[in-house]
Amino acid sequence: MNFRGIKLWQWVLVVLALLAAVDWAIQRPDPRTRELNRMIETQASQKLREYPYQFHVIRVEGDTAVMSTPRNFDVPAFRMLGVLYPDINVKDHNNPAFIAVERLLGQVQDEAKDIVLAQPGIRQVRWELDKNWLQRKGIEMPLKP
Repeated sequence: MNFRGIKLWQWVLVVLALLAAVDWAIQRPDPRTRELNRMIETQASQKLREYPYQFHVIRVEGDTAVMSTPRNFDVPAFRMLGVLYPDINVKDHNNPAFIAVERLLGQVQDEAKDIVLAQPGIRQVRWELDKNWLQRKGIEMPLKP
């Protein structure tokens, strides 16, 4: 096979395709994770299914399901809620609309967790910040050393 006849753009295309395949193979969920995510999809209430953030299992470590979350101590809920609900003043924590969407976030997050905890072999859930989602939404995250 004569590789000298292949143009540079063709090499770049082959390398990009290989990198995409390797990235997919590394990040694809294992069968148990896919099963738990399928359970969330099939058992979710309409409220959870329609929520603008889709909670999901990232991986399973023993009897612990590591689930995604758009909030934690470093990225408080008001930041992501301000992006999801731009018409609500999320800086006024006494605003009834803010209180309602914050409560809804807690309810759907608890529902997703409860669905996962009800599955055999899962005894606990650990939350992991969904940095990719936050970045896609333009939500700033503090830099950790």
